[in-house]
Amino acid sequence: MNKRIYLLLIGALCLANRASAQKKLFTITEATNGMATTLAPKSVKSGSWQLGTDNFWQVEKINGADAWTVTDYANNAKKINVPAIETDGPKGKEYKTPALKWLDKSHAWYLNDKDVTEAALTDGYKGWTTNKLVQLPADAERITVDKSRKVAYTIGNNLWLWDKKGGSQKVTNEKNANIVCGQSVHRDEFGIDGGIFFSPKGNYLAYYRMDQTMVNDYPIVKWDVTPAKAENIKYPMAGGTSHEVALCVYDPVSKKSVIMNTGARNKDHYLTSVTWSPDEKYIFIAILNRGQNHLWLNKYDARTGAKVSTLFEESDSKYVHPTHPLVFLPKQNNQFIWWSERDGFEHLYLYNTDGKLVRQLTHGSWVVNEITGFDMACNRVIVTTSKESPLEKHIYSVSLDNGKMKRIDKDAGMHSASCSEDGRFVNDVYNGAGIPRNCVIRSTDGNFEDVLSKADNPLADYDRPEIKDIKIKAADGKTDLYGKLILPTHFDKNKKYPVIVYLYNGPNVQLIHNSFPESGNLWYEYMAQHGYIVFTIDGRGSWNRGTEFEQATFRKLGEVEMQDQLKGVEYLKSLPYVDAGRMGVHGWSYGGFMTTSLMLKYPDVFKCAVAGGPVMDWKMYEVMYTERYMDMPQENPDGYANANLLDKTKNLKGKLLLIHGTNDNVVVWQHSIDFLKKCVDENVQVDYFVYPGYEHNVRGKDRVHLMQKISNYFDLYLKP
Repeated sequence: MNKRIYLLLIGALCLANRASAQKKLFTITEATNGMATTLAPKSVKSGSWQLGTDNFWQVEKINGADAWTVTDYANNAKKINVPAIETDGPKGKEYKTPALKWLDKSHAWYLNDKDVTEAALTDGYKGWTTNKLVQLPADAERITVDKSRKVAYTIGNNLWLWDKKGGSQKVTNEKNANIVCGQSVHRDEFGIDGGIFFSPKGNYLAYYRMDQTMVNDYPIVKWDVTPAKAENIKYPMAGGTSHEVALCVYDPVSKKSVIMNTGARNKDHYLTSVTWSPDEKYIFIAILNRGQNHLWLNKYDARTGAKVSTLFEESDSKYVHPTHPLVFLPKQNNQFIWWSERDGFEHLYLYNTDGKLVRQLTHGSWVVNEITGFDMACNRVIVTTSKESPLEKHIYSVSLDNGKMKRIDKDAGMHSASCSEDGRFVNDVYNGAGIPRNCVIRSTDGNFEDVLSKADNPLADYDRPEIKDIKIKAADGKTDLYGKLILPTHFDKNKKYPVIVYLYNGPNVQLIHNSFPESGNLWYEYMAQHGYIVFTIDGRGSWNRGTEFEQATFRKLGEVEMQDQLKGVEYLKSLPYVDAGRMGVHGWSYGGFMTTSLMLKYPDVFKCAVAGGPVMDWKMYEVMYTERYMDMPQENPDGYANANLLDKTKNLKGKLLLIHGTNDNVVVWQHSIDFLKKCVDENVQVDYFVYPGYEHNVRGKDRVHLMQKISNYFDLYLKP
């Protein structure tokens, strides 16, 4: 070889090695919270659509200060600058760009502490006039502002309503603190995230009333006072007595409430999918039996509470799982969209208010994820779906006339959409492999796009691992499972590496997506920088794959999932660079249950594990979730016994670290405490750590401490 060429090659190699050496390692803080803070990809700030227009609002710096930029997409993307809102602050005049919630085309409201303020646009978008609607009490919660300018809120267990004419009215006057009004019920299952429902024109207010007096108390100890103080919550455990829920309608004129007659003789059921008819005459409620295998969609007279009719029923041999309200077509009183898994996948069905099925709108071996709006000029509904792949989410318009679908976005990845009111435009925010975050305004007819933001890669300066997308067969030999294999940085195929399996594998959760970062979690990459292979896979029982996939675990939680995770282990062991003697596993919540299950039922597989907030005995978990997947303990004693980990502690061979928040009101602390007692009884050594004052997870700056502790534990037992 020519000496000069040889020297050039050596020099180039040295430069390449130096460039690689200069790449940064993640700190544990960056690996834990970086994607939400210092390493968050650039995005549009406070993007929203103005009602009654095709105007898109965002906050930008104008002359060094925050102000709004408004783009009018109905008029050739004309840009308008709107100044910030001038307010009186403690130090004089302040200029703010609060999160606006539109009341109509020219009015919005925002919350400033407990002040509900209305802001009106002046002519030509030149500025604002403001009007404080109401200053709410300091203890007001669940503040809900309607387009009618009425404001509903709760204080303690009671519901209040304010309007300009009557001031504040106390809607309920429950003396017993265990009768709760205007709040979420059924422990936030069934898609329920609130308990206040204004009628479409704001003339009436529907609300949940939950009677918990018959439910057992459960003590949650406050450790930040001396002496410590027990505060009781109501926690209905599987097989036990549940709360009783009613739906009421309040008339501000008569100042009286009417209870919907949902069946006083059979109160042991669930009320969800609460929806007003557009004309305010009726309320629709999906009633689900305690066994969660039969649903009735009922129509009620909102004035009298009388049941008008049952529109239809749904049943399933395992469970029916309603999670959405009805969606009425714009400017129509008699047609709505209903979500159902009746054909095995979550799809949309068009009904009329007499209960007649007009047509099934979407079909296929994939699910609809969201309804984001309507393009009524073309009679189409805008949705996101997993049609391309269960690993991706894309935006489609669907014809209400014949169900024909047209894709709106263009790139691979995970897309979310918000629509202008008329459905002519969507704000497409997406990420994927190699795409940190893009924000694009698209016309739903496919003829226009405006790129608002393309984020640079915030991880470009870091030493990142190779990430492989994996597909293997489940334990049934036929079902595809998707996973990710993250290799150590500076990977050497001739070496053997320790492995960390991260898992959840429970209902309603999916870990594997085509997203950014490609690993799915910077902590995985942090561990890869420290010499680990990290592996994660979504087994049967997890979300977004249809009912056959999700219901495979019915009445036997922890069995099918473990078999699928062990197929992942089998795959790992087939790799020549995996050290099968140095494998660890980690998960939280359902993943904590899975982690502990693997350590006790297959004790020779993993050398060590970290289980956070684990369920140890499903009889101690809440009614709604547990009975959906396991039936009652009285109905399925073998299933509960097999899943119970408290009588299997003697099987433990490897090192196990349990972590729990002392104030956990989801998976109560007793799960871990009882497990520790069983370990003592069986003379089994186990490691344990608590986070005082934390509920079901550890967040914020203290999460850095948590992830460092987990990392240290694996270093202690898996590093050579």
